Amino acid sequence: MGDEYLRIAALPVVQPIGQFYVGVISHTDLIQISFADMRRIERELDRYVGIQRKLLPQRVEEIGAFVNTIDATFPTSIVLSVPGSCAQYLEKTKELVLTEGLDEETGKPIPHYELAKILDGQHRIEGLKNLASGVAFQLAVSIFVEADIADQAYVFATVNLSQTKVNRSLVYDLLDYTKARSPQRSCHDIAVALDKFGSSPLHNMIKRLGSATPGRSGETLTQATVVDSLLPYISTDPLGDREKLARGKKVAIDDTEYQKTPFRPMWVAKRDADIARVLMEYFSAVAERWPQSWKGRERGNILPRTNGFRAFMRFLKNAYLHELPRPAENGVITRDRFREIISAADVKDGEFTTDVFPPGTSGEKLLYDRLRESTKI
Repeated sequence: MGDEYLRIAALPVVQPIGQFYVGVISHTDLIQISFADMRRIERELDRYVGIQRKLLPQRVEEIGAFVNTIDATFPTSIVLSVPGSCAQYLEKTKELVLTEGLDEETGKPIPHYELAKILDGQHRIEGLKNLASGVAFQLAVSIFVEADIADQAYVFATVNLSQTKVNRSLVYDLLDYTKARSPQRSCHDIAVALDKFGSSPLHNMIKRLGSATPGRSGETLTQATVVDSLLPYISTDPLGDREKLARGKKVAIDDTEYQKTPFRPMWVAKRDADIARVLMEYFSAVAERWPQSWKGRERGNILPRTNGFRAFMRFLKNAYLHELPRPAENGVITRDRFREIISAADVKDGEFTTDVFPPGTSGEKLLYDRLRESTKI
């Protein structure tokens, strides 16, 4: 984690969706850490739910006047999403510590002013910028750590269902989005299944919403990491696929893109269970090839963590296409075949350390390159 930026008094809340945190924060701190991700308008979730919808100046003006009245109050929570690399909960002090961490996908720094993405409350936060100087105004916040796209969609929908400020048709469409078939939803469900299935090599390894599950230990991967790593195997245009399905249209298979999306034929055929089976077979072979590193949870061991997992997910495409260079009716490769492929890898058990493979994308690429070069695929 990066340098500590802010501590928020908070308590964990466990609900069926997973764990999140309810805390108290001053309006000045909230303004400093929160942002509306305008760069992602028209992409993914934002296009559907309006999380980053344009501000309504009149509404901001009204809220700005309201916060300066003698009995101003916002009794309901502001809802935020925070990257897992930027959050740590301290059980002893009941505090959620936010830090300026690194984006696990790009390796770029996450500054303090982009620590918390606003899922609900954008207008209230903008209105609070007009609060008179010296006035104390604390707010309740609900903070979801490392929520993937499906979780963000569901949270936004349930928060706004009873509110008139968001078009109810839009909210109901979003609820359909969270339940309807889509590349994002399939990857979400596969990640949940891999974590829950007792014989899965990833059993009890995946954290929902980026937070450790009470009563479990050894969770080294976030659900978002698993979903984001799997999604490119299914679709080059997840949003377009979702739109087609939502409109009752069929999604197509483009044989020319098989090398990019080798799992797409199975996904289009609604064989999500087979996709999960491929991942189980593959990572079972990995776990058997490097048992010490796979089971180890000591600090600095990257194999069961983000960098190691992402590198092996990248290498999965090489291994899969080596066995099935063209679409096949079955599409499931056995553990024995994966085992034979990775047996040629020159990485030794116990070598998966940050000393050998540095933190960040450089270490991930180094591991991927070694796997590819030593297996010659």
